[in-house]
Amino acid sequence: MNYILFDGKNRDNLLPLTYTRPVCELRVGIMTVRQKWERYLNCRVYTMTEDYLSAKYPMCHTDEDMVFIDGGMLADRDLVSAVKSLQTGQMLVWAEKEQIIAMCVDRNQYGKINQEDFHIKEYTGKVSYVNSLASIFLLNESELKKDFELITAGRQSYRLNESNRLVGSENIFVEQGAEAEFAIIDASSGPVYIGRDCKIAAGAIIKGPFAMLDGSQVKMGSRIYDATTIGPHCKVGGEVENVVFLGYANKAHEGFFGNSVIGHWCNIGADSNCSNLKNTYQEVKLWSIAKNKFVPTGTIFCGTIMADHSKCGINTMFNTGTVIGVNCNLFGAGLHRNYVPSFSWGGASGMQVYDIEKALQVARTVQLRRNIEMTQQDEDILRYVYNQTLKTDTEK
Repeated sequence: MNYILFDGKNRDNLLPLTYTRPVCELRVGIMTVRQKWERYLNCRVYTMTEDYLSAKYPMCHTDEDMVFIDGGMLADRDLVSAVKSLQTGQMLVWAEKEQIIAMCVDRNQYGKINQEDFHIKEYTGKVSYVNSLASIFLLNESELKKDFELITAGRQSYRLNESNRLVGSENIFVEQGAEAEFAIIDASSGPVYIGRDCKIAAGAIIKGPFAMLDGSQVKMGSRIYDATTIGPHCKVGGEVENVVFLGYANKAHEGFFGNSVIGHWCNIGADSNCSNLKNTYQEVKLWSIAKNKFVPTGTIFCGTIMADHSKCGINTMFNTGTVIGVNCNLFGAGLHRNYVPSFSWGGASGMQVYDIEKALQVARTVQLRRNIEMTQQDEDILRYVYNQTLKTDTEK
Protein backbone atom coordinates (compact mmCIF):
# COMPACT_ATOMS: atom_id res chain seq x y z
CA MET A 1 0.00 0.00 0.00
CA ASN A 2 1.27 3.47 -0.89
CA TYR A 3 0.30 6.51 1.17
CA ILE A 4 0.03 9.86 -0.62
CA LEU A 5 -0.57 13.24 1.03
CA PHE A 6 -2.51 15.46 -1.37
CA ASP A 7 -3.06 19.20 -1.38
CA GLY A 8 -6.71 19.52 -0.43
CA LYS A 9 -9.22 22.30 -0.95
CA ASN A 10 -7.54 24.50 1.67
CA ARG A 11 -4.17 24.63 -0.08
CA ASP A 12 -4.87 28.09 -1.51
CA ASN A 13 -5.86 29.35 1.96
CA LEU A 14 -2.26 28.66 3.00
CA LEU A 15 -0.69 30.86 0.34
CA PRO A 16 1.93 32.38 0.24
CA LEU A 17 3.59 29.62 2.31
CA THR A 18 2.33 26.94 -0.11
CA TYR A 19 3.63 28.76 -3.17
CA THR A 20 6.92 26.95 -2.57
CA ARG A 21 5.87 23.69 -0.92
CA PRO A 22 3.00 21.22 -0.60
CA VAL A 23 0.79 21.58 2.46
CA CYS A 24 2.37 18.51 4.06
CA GLU A 25 5.79 20.20 4.15
CA LEU A 26 4.56 22.80 6.65
CA ARG A 27 5.97 22.39 10.14
CA VAL A 28 3.51 22.34 13.04
CA GLY A 29 4.92 21.29 16.39
CA ILE A 30 8.32 19.61 16.10
CA MET A 31 7.74 17.79 12.81
CA THR A 32 6.30 18.60 9.42
CA VAL A 33 2.93 17.09 8.52
CA ARG A 34 4.70 14.56 6.29
CA GLN A 35 7.15 13.55 9.02
CA LYS A 36 4.29 12.90 11.44
CA TRP A 37 2.56 10.53 9.01
CA GLU A 38 5.80 8.76 8.12
CA ARG A 39 6.63 8.16 11.78
CA TYR A 40 3.16 6.79 12.59
CA LEU A 41 2.92 4.70 9.41
CA ASN A 42 6.58 3.63 9.55
CA CYS A 43 7.00 4.02 5.80
CA ARG A 44 7.77 6.61 3.15
CA VAL A 45 4.86 8.91 2.31
CA TYR A 46 4.51 10.49 -1.14
CA THR A 47 2.96 13.74 -2.33
CA MET A 48 0.36 14.85 -4.85
CA THR A 49 0.65 18.59 -5.37
CA GLU A 50 0.63 21.34 -8.00
CA ASP A 51 2.34 20.47 -11.29
CA TYR A 52 5.08 23.07 -10.87
CA LEU A 53 6.02 21.61 -7.46
CA SER A 54 5.87 17.95 -8.46
CA ALA A 55 9.45 17.69 -9.76
CA LYS A 56 10.74 18.46 -6.27
CA TYR A 57 7.91 16.64 -4.46
CA PRO A 58 7.12 13.63 -6.66
CA MET A 59 4.16 11.31 -6.70
CA CYS A 60 4.81 7.55 -6.49
CA HIS A 61 4.33 5.32 -9.55
CA THR A 62 3.76 1.70 -8.56
CA ASP A 63 1.33 -1.14 -9.12
CA GLU A 64 0.09 -1.08 -5.52
CA ASP A 65 -3.18 0.30 -4.25
CA MET A 66 -3.01 3.83 -2.85
CA VAL A 67 -4.39 5.68 0.14
CA PHE A 68 -4.76 9.41 -0.48
CA ILE A 69 -4.70 11.56 2.69
CA ASP A 70 -5.48 15.27 2.91
CA GLY A 71 -2.08 16.91 3.49
CA GLY A 72 -3.48 19.30 6.09
CA MET A 73 -4.59 16.51 8.44
CA LEU A 74 -2.29 16.16 11.46
CA ALA A 75 -1.65 12.54 12.31
CA ASP A 76 -2.35 11.00 15.69
CA ARG A 77 -2.77 7.39 16.76
CA ASP A 78 -6.56 7.28 16.44
CA LEU A 79 -6.65 8.97 13.05
CA VAL A 80 -3.83 6.82 11.67
CA SER A 81 -5.59 3.69 12.87
CA ALA A 82 -8.77 4.74 11.06
CA VAL A 83 -6.83 5.49 7.85
CA LYS A 84 -4.96 2.17 7.96
CA SER A 85 -8.25 0.28 8.34
CA LEU A 86 -9.58 1.59 5.01
CA GLN A 87 -10.32 -0.99 2.35
CA THR A 88 -10.24 -0.36 -1.39
CA GLY A 89 -13.20 1.77 -2.41
CA GLN A 90 -13.69 3.30 1.05
CA MET A 91 -13.49 6.98 1.94
CA LEU A 92 -12.92 8.35 5.44
CA VAL A 93 -14.85 11.58 6.09
CA TRP A 94 -14.59 13.89 9.09
CA ALA A 95 -18.20 13.88 10.25
CA GLU A 96 -18.08 17.24 12.01
CA LYS A 97 -16.97 19.20 8.92
CA GLU A 98 -18.05 16.82 6.14
CA GLN A 99 -14.39 16.95 5.09
CA ILE A 100 -12.60 14.16 3.22
CA ILE A 101 -9.73 12.80 5.32
CA ALA A 102 -8.58 9.88 3.18
CA MET A 103 -9.62 7.47 0.44
CA CYS A 104 -8.32 4.06 -0.56
CA VAL A 105 -8.02 3.72 -4.33
CA ASP A 106 -7.47 0.67 -6.50
CA ARG A 107 -4.35 1.12 -8.66
CA ASN A 108 -6.50 0.70 -11.75
CA GLN A 109 -8.93 3.34 -10.51
CA TYR A 110 -6.35 6.12 -10.18
CA GLY A 111 -6.89 8.88 -12.74
CA LYS A 112 -10.63 8.33 -12.87
CA ILE A 113 -11.61 8.80 -9.24
CA ASN A 114 -15.29 9.55 -8.69
CA GLN A 115 -16.33 10.39 -5.15
CA GLU A 116 -19.72 8.78 -5.70
CA ASP A 117 -18.04 5.40 -6.24
CA PHE A 118 -16.74 5.25 -2.65
CA HIS A 119 -18.34 3.80 0.45
CA ILE A 120 -18.30 6.52 3.11
CA LYS A 121 -16.91 5.84 6.59
CA GLU A 122 -17.46 8.65 9.09
CA TYR A 123 -14.72 9.61 11.52
CA THR A 124 -16.12 11.08 14.74
CA GLY A 125 -12.85 11.48 16.64
CA LYS A 126 -10.94 14.70 17.24
CA VAL A 127 -9.15 16.12 14.21
CA SER A 128 -6.38 18.74 14.07
CA TYR A 129 -6.34 20.33 10.64
CA VAL A 130 -4.07 22.94 9.05
CA ASN A 131 -6.55 24.92 6.98
CA SER A 132 -5.42 28.54 7.41
CA LEU A 133 -2.26 30.54 7.98
CA ALA A 134 -3.18 31.24 11.60
CA SER A 135 -3.86 27.55 12.29
CA ILE A 136 -0.11 26.85 12.06
CA PHE A 137 0.77 28.83 15.19
CA LEU A 138 -2.60 28.22 16.87
CA LEU A 139 -2.04 24.44 16.74
CA ASN A 140 1.66 24.60 17.53
CA GLU A 141 1.45 24.16 21.31
CA SER A 142 -0.70 21.02 21.22
CA GLU A 143 1.36 19.55 18.36
CA LEU A 144 4.61 20.26 20.24
CA LYS A 145 3.38 18.16 23.14
CA LYS A 146 2.19 15.31 20.91
CA ASP A 147 5.38 15.27 18.84
CA PHE A 148 7.57 15.38 21.95
CA GLU A 149 5.96 12.21 23.31
CA LEU A 150 6.27 10.46 19.96
CA ILE A 151 9.91 11.39 19.32
CA THR A 152 11.25 10.76 22.82
CA ALA A 153 9.34 7.59 23.75
CA GLY A 154 11.72 4.93 25.07
CA ARG A 155 14.81 7.05 24.45
CA GLN A 156 17.46 8.47 26.77
CA SER A 157 18.18 12.19 26.70
CA TYR A 158 21.70 13.56 26.61
CA ARG A 159 22.60 15.97 29.41
CA LEU A 160 23.41 19.66 29.39
CA ASN A 161 26.25 20.90 31.58
CA GLU A 162 25.72 22.11 35.13
CA SER A 163 26.05 25.81 34.30
CA ASN A 164 22.41 25.81 33.18
CA ARG A 165 19.33 26.25 35.36
CA LEU A 166 16.79 23.58 34.42
CA VAL A 167 13.22 23.58 35.72
CA GLY A 168 11.19 20.44 35.09
CA SER A 169 14.24 18.61 33.78
CA GLU A 170 12.20 15.43 33.27
CA ASN A 171 10.41 17.27 30.44
CA ILE A 172 13.61 18.33 28.68
CA PHE A 173 15.02 16.13 25.93
CA VAL A 174 18.45 16.83 24.46
CA GLU A 175 19.81 15.20 21.32
CA GLN A 176 23.47 14.36 20.74
CA GLY A 177 25.82 17.28 20.20
CA ALA A 178 23.52 19.95 21.64
CA GLU A 179 25.12 22.53 23.94
CA ALA A 180 23.93 25.24 26.33
CA GLU A 181 25.82 27.59 28.61
CA PHE A 182 24.37 29.53 31.58
CA ALA A 183 20.82 29.34 30.18
CA ILE A 184 17.50 29.09 32.01
CA ILE A 185 15.22 26.40 30.55
CA ASP A 186 11.77 26.08 32.12
CA ALA A 187 9.81 22.98 31.15
CA SER A 188 7.38 23.12 34.07
CA SER A 189 4.43 24.03 31.82
CA GLY A 190 5.41 22.10 28.70
CA PRO A 191 8.20 19.98 27.20
CA VAL A 192 11.42 21.30 25.69
CA TYR A 193 13.08 19.51 22.78
CA ILE A 194 16.65 20.44 21.76
CA GLY A 195 17.83 18.86 18.50
CA ARG A 196 21.21 17.58 17.37
CA ASP A 197 24.11 20.05 17.39
CA CYS A 198 21.94 22.93 18.63
CA LYS A 199 23.56 25.79 20.53
CA ILE A 200 21.95 27.86 23.30
CA ALA A 201 24.12 30.83 24.28
CA ALA A 202 24.65 32.32 27.74
CA GLY A 203 21.79 34.22 29.32
CA ALA A 204 19.05 32.78 27.11
CA ILE A 205 15.71 32.11 28.81
CA ILE A 206 13.45 29.47 27.27
CA LYS A 207 9.95 28.48 28.40
CA GLY A 208 8.26 25.31 27.18
CA PRO A 209 6.57 23.93 25.28
CA PHE A 210 9.42 24.68 22.91
CA ALA A 211 11.44 22.93 20.23
CA MET A 212 14.57 23.72 18.27
CA LEU A 213 15.65 21.46 15.44
CA ASP A 214 19.06 20.25 14.31
CA GLY A 215 21.82 22.81 13.92
CA SER A 216 19.85 25.81 15.20
CA GLN A 217 21.08 28.49 17.58
CA VAL A 218 19.45 30.60 20.28
CA LYS A 219 21.51 33.74 20.71
CA MET A 220 22.86 35.30 23.88
CA GLY A 221 20.26 36.86 26.18
CA SER A 222 17.26 35.70 24.14
CA ARG A 223 13.77 35.41 25.65
CA ILE A 224 11.83 32.57 24.06
CA TYR A 225 8.29 32.07 25.27
CA ASP A 226 6.07 29.00 25.02
CA ALA A 227 4.58 27.44 21.89
CA THR A 228 7.60 28.36 19.77
CA THR A 229 9.29 26.08 17.24
CA ILE A 230 12.66 26.87 15.71
CA GLY A 231 13.13 24.70 12.63
CA PRO A 232 16.50 23.32 11.49
CA HIS A 233 19.51 25.59 10.95
CA CYS A 234 17.99 28.83 12.25
CA LYS A 235 19.51 31.61 14.35
CA VAL A 236 17.04 33.23 16.73
CA GLY A 237 17.48 36.04 19.25
CA GLY A 238 15.55 38.84 20.93
CA GLU A 239 12.02 38.21 22.18
CA VAL A 240 9.87 35.53 20.55
CA GLU A 241 6.49 34.08 21.51
CA ASN A 242 4.42 31.41 19.72
CA VAL A 243 6.39 31.66 16.48
CA VAL A 244 7.00 28.82 14.02
CA PHE A 245 10.27 29.16 12.12
CA LEU A 246 9.96 26.58 9.34
CA GLY A 247 13.75 26.34 8.92
CA TYR A 248 16.91 28.00 7.57
CA ALA A 249 15.83 31.44 8.78
CA ASN A 250 17.46 34.17 10.87
CA LYS A 251 16.06 36.49 13.50
CA ALA A 252 19.35 36.83 15.30
CA HIS A 253 18.96 40.24 16.98
CA GLU A 254 16.76 42.22 19.35
CA GLY A 255 13.13 42.86 18.48
CA PHE A 256 9.80 41.14 19.17
CA PHE A 257 7.92 38.63 17.02
CA GLY A 258 4.81 36.85 18.26
CA ASN A 259 2.08 34.55 16.89
CA SER A 260 3.85 34.36 13.54
CA VAL A 261 5.15 31.96 10.90
CA ILE A 262 8.54 32.54 9.23
CA GLY A 263 9.46 30.63 6.06
CA HIS A 264 12.72 29.18 4.79
CA TRP A 265 15.66 31.47 3.98
CA CYS A 266 14.12 34.53 5.62
CA ASN A 267 16.19 37.15 7.42
CA ILE A 268 14.77 39.65 9.92
CA GLY A 269 16.93 42.72 10.50
CA ALA A 270 18.12 43.97 13.89
CA ASP A 271 15.50 45.57 16.14
CA SER A 272 12.63 44.71 13.78
CA ASN A 273 9.27 44.19 15.47
CA CYS A 274 5.80 42.92 14.69
CA SER A 275 2.57 43.78 16.44
CA ASN A 276 0.51 40.74 17.40
CA LEU A 277 -2.40 42.51 19.14
CA LYS A 278 -4.59 45.43 18.09
CA ASN A 279 -5.04 48.35 20.45
CA THR A 280 -8.78 47.70 20.16
CA TYR A 281 -8.37 44.01 21.12
CA GLN A 282 -10.49 43.05 18.12
CA GLU A 283 -10.20 39.83 16.15
CA VAL A 284 -7.36 40.03 13.63
CA LYS A 285 -8.01 39.61 9.92
CA LEU A 286 -5.37 38.31 7.48
CA TRP A 287 -5.19 38.91 3.76
CA SER A 288 -6.32 35.86 1.79
CA ILE A 289 -4.60 35.55 -1.59
CA ALA A 290 -7.19 32.97 -2.64
CA LYS A 291 -10.20 35.14 -1.75
CA ASN A 292 -8.52 38.48 -2.56
CA LYS A 293 -9.76 40.02 0.68
CA PHE A 294 -9.11 40.09 4.43
CA VAL A 295 -10.57 37.13 6.32
CA PRO A 296 -11.07 36.57 10.08
CA THR A 297 -8.47 34.48 11.91
CA GLY A 298 -10.58 33.58 14.94
CA THR A 299 -7.98 35.05 17.31
CA ILE A 300 -7.03 38.46 18.71
CA PHE A 301 -3.34 37.47 18.60
CA CYS A 302 -1.77 37.35 15.15
CA GLY A 303 1.58 38.74 14.02
CA THR A 304 3.40 38.25 10.71
CA ILE A 305 3.33 35.51 8.09
CA MET A 306 6.52 35.68 6.02
CA ALA A 307 7.00 33.35 3.04
CA ASP A 308 10.29 31.86 1.81
CA HIS A 309 13.30 34.01 0.87
CA SER A 310 11.79 37.26 2.20
CA LYS A 311 13.89 39.71 4.18
CA CYS A 312 13.56 42.97 6.07
CA GLY A 313 16.11 45.61 7.02
CA ILE A 314 16.91 46.97 10.47
CA ASN A 315 14.16 48.63 12.53
CA THR A 316 11.39 47.30 10.26
CA MET A 317 7.88 47.49 11.73
CA PHE A 318 5.02 45.16 10.84
CA ASN A 319 1.42 45.83 11.80
CA THR A 320 -0.91 43.30 13.40
CA GLY A 321 -1.82 40.57 10.92
CA THR A 322 0.69 41.11 8.11
CA VAL A 323 1.18 38.69 5.20
CA ILE A 324 4.43 38.88 3.23
CA GLY A 325 4.84 36.94 0.01
CA VAL A 326 7.77 35.02 -1.45
CA ASN A 327 11.13 36.72 -2.00
CA CYS A 328 10.34 40.23 -0.79
CA ASN A 329 13.00 42.75 0.23
CA LEU A 330 11.54 45.25 2.71
CA PHE A 331 13.13 48.25 4.39
CA GLY A 332 12.61 51.85 5.48
CA ALA A 333 10.69 53.73 8.14
CA GLY A 334 7.00 53.38 8.87
CA LEU A 335 4.61 50.45 9.08
CA HIS A 336 4.45 48.20 6.04
CA ARG A 337 1.20 47.27 4.33
CA ASN A 338 -0.75 44.38 5.83
CA TYR A 339 -0.24 42.48 2.59
CA VAL A 340 2.96 42.56 0.56
CA PRO A 341 2.79 40.58 -2.72
CA SER A 342 5.59 38.22 -3.68
CA PHE A 343 8.70 39.73 -5.28
CA SER A 344 8.15 43.19 -3.83
CA TRP A 345 11.04 45.58 -3.20
CA GLY A 346 10.66 48.70 -1.04
CA GLY A 347 8.88 50.02 1.99
CA ALA A 348 6.02 52.08 3.33
CA SER A 349 6.91 54.93 0.97
CA GLY A 350 6.49 52.77 -2.13
CA MET A 351 7.04 49.36 -3.73
CA GLN A 352 8.39 48.08 -7.01
CA VAL A 353 8.75 44.61 -8.51
CA TYR A 354 11.90 42.82 -7.36
CA ASP A 355 13.84 41.90 -10.51
CA ILE A 356 13.80 38.10 -10.80
CA GLU A 357 17.46 37.72 -11.79
CA LYS A 358 18.64 39.86 -8.87
CA ALA A 359 16.31 38.03 -6.50
CA LEU A 360 17.61 34.65 -7.63
CA GLN A 361 21.22 35.75 -7.25
CA VAL A 362 20.59 36.81 -3.65
CA ALA A 363 18.75 33.55 -2.97
CA ARG A 364 21.68 31.51 -4.33
CA THR A 365 24.14 33.47 -2.19
CA VAL A 366 22.05 33.04 0.97
CA GLN A 367 21.78 29.27 0.46
CA LEU A 368 25.51 28.87 -0.24
CA ARG A 369 26.21 30.49 3.13
CA ARG A 370 24.67 27.31 4.59
CA ASN A 371 26.55 25.14 2.08
CA ILE A 372 23.35 24.38 0.18
CA GLU A 373 23.34 24.94 -3.56
CA MET A 374 20.09 26.07 -5.16
CA THR A 375 18.77 23.35 -7.44
CA GLN A 376 17.20 23.86 -10.82
CA GLN A 377 13.95 22.66 -9.28
CA ASP A 378 14.08 25.42 -6.66
CA GLU A 379 14.87 28.04 -9.30
CA ASP A 380 12.01 26.86 -11.49
CA ILE A 381 9.60 27.13 -8.54
CA LEU A 382 10.67 30.71 -7.77
CA ARG A 383 10.36 31.71 -11.44
CA TYR A 384 6.87 30.23 -11.54
CA VAL A 385 5.82 32.17 -8.44
CA TYR A 386 7.30 35.35 -9.94
CA ASN A 387 5.33 34.92 -13.17
CA GLN A 388 2.14 34.12 -11.25
CA THR A 389 2.57 37.24 -9.15
CA LEU A 390 2.99 39.44 -12.22
CA LYS A 391 -0.04 37.79 -13.85
CA THR A 392 -2.20 38.33 -10.76
CA ASP A 393 -1.20 41.99 -10.45
CA THR A 394 -1.94 42.53 -14.15
CA GLU A 395 -5.40 40.99 -13.80
CA LYS A 396 -6.15 43.34 -10.88
